[in-house]
Amino acid sequence: MQSTAFTHSPSLLPLPKTRRSPLNPTFNTRFDPFRASSSSKPRHLSPSVNGSFSARFPNRSWSLSSSSSSFKLRPWTSVPAPDSDARASNFELKATSVPESAESSSTLKTVVLGALFGLWYLFNIYFNIYNKQVLKVYPYPVTVTAVQFAVGTALVSLMWGLNLYKRPKISGSQLAAIFPLAVVHTLGNLFTNMSLGKVAVSFTHTIKAMEPFFSVILSVIFLGEIPTPWVVASLIPIVGGVALASVTEASFNWAGFSSAMASNLTNQSRNVLSKKVMVKEEESLDNITLFSIITVMSFFLLAPVAIFMDGVKFTPAYLQSAGLNVKQLYTRSLLAALCFHAYQQVSYMILQRVSPVTHSVGNCVKRVVVIVSSVLFFKTPVSPINSLGTGVALAGVFLYSRVKRIKPKKA
Repeated sequence: MQSTAFTHSPSLLPLPKTRRSPLNPTFNTRFDPFRASSSSKPRHLSPSVNGSFSARFPNRSWSLSSSSSSFKLRPWTSVPAPDSDARASNFELKATSVPESAESSSTLKTVVLGALFGLWYLFNIYFNIYNKQVLKVYPYPVTVTAVQFAVGTALVSLMWGLNLYKRPKISGSQLAAIFPLAVVHTLGNLFTNMSLGKVAVSFTHTIKAMEPFFSVILSVIFLGEIPTPWVVASLIPIVGGVALASVTEASFNWAGFSSAMASNLTNQSRNVLSKKVMVKEEESLDNITLFSIITVMSFFLLAPVAIFMDGVKFTPAYLQSAGLNVKQLYTRSLLAALCFHAYQQVSYMILQRVSPVTHSVGNCVKRVVVIVSSVLFFKTPVSPINSLGTGVALAGVFLYSRVKRIKPKKA
């Protein structure tokens, strides 16, 4: 069928037909005369504003000037044709680069978080090992705890002095709110060291698995928070497992057991007080700054008590007279103090990145790692029933951390 030609010009007069070279097709986007050929007739003609006519063609490819020309116009649509050229392929590559970048960023965050968890566990393991070695030959837990707070205070002062972390401006109301937290923080770490000096590391951490039990009891008494049935049910294996492990513990003694229980009570009191004693929202502090302030306050609280109770029994002359290796004791005490402050700092860094439930689960896993590593390092004798009790207690702690998120249904 012969092609039908339409011309568009201001005078509406047909122009003489000129054959253009198929090797040099041109397309002018201005309303200059052009010829379009099609194998089908146009659908209809519609008058334009200036009186000329425009043709509406179906959505298909068009050829210019000559039917023998190989130059094609793509359909007028925003979706690329299946046989799109290299430019369309480049566009697709650029579009997929955004999720790849997001995925890379997410992977980096996961790697950083995993490294923090690894450091948290590693510092905690070495703290318990070095701390136990010191307390076995130097039975002065008050002085040992004061030394740990002293090293932490020096690190905090260095961090603030070198502007590695922003130095906070503390008001009187903030100090008044933080002071009770510093008191129970001091007592919690002191009782933990007292327990580590009396019983095996694994047994101390098995008893400390009862922290959720004290948390629930104190929350009911002071905050009026009624636990869900799931939470109450998770406490049963915790209490039962600790009781079973205590009965079969070779290093059991009441001083170590009571100190670990007192540590649970004071540590959970700190958590309850942090909810009960609130500062103004505009004066709130981040977790790392709060921990740093508590560390400094704990040192000034405990240092006078250590000197009053133990005396000055940390000089080289006294240690040599007691038959102790001064260099070894100082080195292990320093390493234990550094690991103590490091794992606390890393713990708060993790808490800023994950939810409290995830942090609680990680803390449960950390306790398992510490117990296993201490048993292997100190070659602590463990009976099958003792292992069963410890496992049941830790399983209850894990269950507690999972069901804690279940909220009671409102009536």
